[in-house]
Amino acid sequence: MKKSTNDSKSDEMVKNNTPKNLMIPVLLLSLRGWNLHGYKLIQQLTQFGFSSIDQGNVYRTLRQLEKDKMVKSEWDTSTGGPAKRIYSLTDAGEAYLNAWAGSLEQYQSILNRFFTMYTDMFMPGSLTTGDKEEEKEE
Repeated sequence: MKKSTNDSKSDEMVKNNTPKNLMIPVLLLSLRGWNLHGYKLIQQLTQFGFSSIDQGNVYRTLRQLEKDKMVKSEWDTSTGGPAKRIYSLTDAGEAYLNAWAGSLEQYQSILNRFFTMYTDMFMPGSLTTGDKEEEKEE
């Protein structure tokens, strides 16, 4: 069965609609304990699972984080070639990262409940937490 144009558009929207601001806590986490340049941060985002990265957006975000005093940067001229801007996390950035972690933990709990309910509704034969506990008692 061929997908309709509307189905294809819907699939495309879902794929391309990753939360953009999730990049901020990932950047801050990447800088926790490390001083990194922009290119390395972009590699970290890719390894983290961001499928398509607008490099210009990453650098704009880093500049905004610097304006907001969450990261600081300095020029590294110790290597051959052009100078590179090295970013590091500030105390304010650390506090913001901790706040994000708390929010994401709550969000993860909601997502876990959603997928448990989803699995129970659409895949009733699968083992969910409740089924596993019943099996242990037998």
